[in-house]
Amino acid sequence: MYEPIRTKSVHSTMAGTSSDFPHRSREEELDIQLAGHLAALLTVTDELCATAPSADLDTAGTRLAQQVARLRGGRTQVRSTPRAVAPTKPCLAALHERAHALAGRALLVAASRADTAAAILAAQRMDAHAAALVEHVENKELSTAG
Repeated sequence: MYEPIRTKSVHSTMAGTSSDFPHRSREEELDIQLAGHLAALLTVTDELCATAPSADLDTAGTRLAQQVARLRGGRTQVRSTPRAVAPTKPCLAALHERAHALAGRALLVAASRADTAAAILAAQRMDAHAAALVEHVENKELSTAG
């Protein structure tokens, strides 16, 4: 009635048995997570730089790319050149909000894996994007008041 099982189970149910599939350590998993958050932050930074170019964003992009390459064992992040878009205030604000959130995630992972360089970079990016958001709110208030 039923076909008998002919192969060994892929799930190990017995304690002390080793399986044939590779495992990653906690540090490797955190490296992968951190590299992903920093790569996403780099993408948003490149988009911001295309929308509203600045030396600070260029420097941040370079530093983020270096950290991603370090975490990925020397493999560099593919960076696209986003098309230049007319900078609109809501668009810039949304990009800064997204970048701030990504930097916060990167900071949490960097802190949990005790990666000082990545944590400092993420904290600096959070500060820069928070300042940009405050500036956006102040400019919005001035434009509506006048």
